[in-house]
Amino acid sequence: MPERTQSPGAPPAPGGPDDSYLEKRSLRRGSAGPLLLTGLGVAYVVSGDYSGWNFGLAEGGFGGLAAAAVLMGLMYTCMVFSLAELAAVLPTAGGGYGFARRALGPWGGFLTGTAILIEYVLAPAAISLFIGDYVESLHLFGLTSSWPVYLACFVVFIGIHLWGVGEALRFSFVVTGVAVAALLVFAVGAFAHFDAGHLNDIPADPHAFASSSWLPFGLLGIWAAFPFGMWFFLGVEGVPLAAEETRDPARTLPRAMATSMGILLLLALLAFLAATGAGGADALRDAGNPLVTAVQPDGDATVLGRIVNYAGLAGLVASFFSLIYAGSRQLFALSRAGYLPRFLSLTSRRKAPWLGLLVPGAIGFALAAATGDGARMLNVAVFGATISYALMSLSHIVLRRREPGLARPYRTPGGTLTSSVALVLACAALVATFLVDVTAALIALAVYAVAAAYFGLYSRHHLVANAPEEEFAALAAAEAELKRKDD
Repeated sequence: MPERTQSPGAPPAPGGPDDSYLEKRSLRRGSAGPLLLTGLGVAYVVSGDYSGWNFGLAEGGFGGLAAAAVLMGLMYTCMVFSLAELAAVLPTAGGGYGFARRALGPWGGFLTGTAILIEYVLAPAAISLFIGDYVESLHLFGLTSSWPVYLACFVVFIGIHLWGVGEALRFSFVVTGVAVAALLVFAVGAFAHFDAGHLNDIPADPHAFASSSWLPFGLLGIWAAFPFGMWFFLGVEGVPLAAEETRDPARTLPRAMATSMGILLLLALLAFLAATGAGGADALRDAGNPLVTAVQPDGDATVLGRIVNYAGLAGLVASFFSLIYAGSRQLFALSRAGYLPRFLSLTSRRKAPWLGLLVPGAIGFALAAATGDGARMLNVAVFGATISYALMSLSHIVLRRREPGLARPYRTPGGTLTSSVALVLACAALVATFLVDVTAALIALAVYAVAAAYFGLYSRHHLVANAPEEEFAALAAAEAELKRKDD
């Protein structure tokens, strides 16, 4: 049975937490409003508009990546509307873990939370490498892309998070604004050189089924491009992790999530069409900096190219910074409830989960410095993300059917049909990760297996019943038991 924190004045249970347990694990309430949360949703993702998505051109060509981006955009839109309902019902720092815990039980909660952690620990590590590449290409301070740059990223930006959540979100908002403004400037400049013939200039593979100039690698290329279509939106699902630091979360979270998703859809369309139409699909499919390549086809520096280069660095910083925030909150919630070692959820005097920031940061830095393989780490992150998407969408369906009378301040348009679409597409995206990088998928599975063994053998027997996500689940179980007795 889960351990229960004690009421004030009562002696602590043997081996269990005393009455100050949750007091030492509290976040700063009311630090974020709708504007900062919308900025957070965009910040998670904006670096994906500057790089990464273009590798999908090598998998599916323009037509294949376009179809993949549309389907992944549909998946994220459906999932965001589903999560908005769940976040309004269960506004806790656990986010996806909390939703799945109530719908699918402790195992479902743990597996969902672990998948989210894989995403939010690996993605910042990969982005730190990309930041290093930008710093080197821009000749900033004479630095090269190496471990001192990665270390500086983690130290400086984790330091801002330790300062306080309000300060951190405001910093993220400003940097994101710079990246978005520059992306709009890029789109205007790139569309001036738009040529429809550039979109389908990748030679068709005659051996691929149903290949054409628009689908040079055939129908299978659409599926293989799924993970890259995700890069336009990967991370937006992290907005509910700010629930305990949000003013009026039941109203604010759904509004901020829907607004940020709308902005991201527009930015994805602009970046994809403008860059490919200006630079050509063939030139961009292997480019490390596709937007700069699009406006500097001959490699000669231009004013617009320099603007995009610096803005790309700002976008990477925004996503790196916000993903660190998301990972720390997911780790905080899992630790507070006993799924992971409890000391990881301790908060500082400024109400920041300091170990929840430092431990993933140390792991991320070590991975970046030791491997230098940003693409593989991102593929591992995508694998974890797709598992969590499937489980969170399933949680919405289960709660709608099991608890139809649950008070829902916000209701998902389309109900379970919407979350069912997200579930099917998430499963398809999960399988697609094996088409792109089997090794990355197997690495993620190995990490998952170790975590599951820890939970199965130890932590599921030492859960903290008074943690918010566990209390929500206990209340649901009690109500269900009363209903069965009444029947």
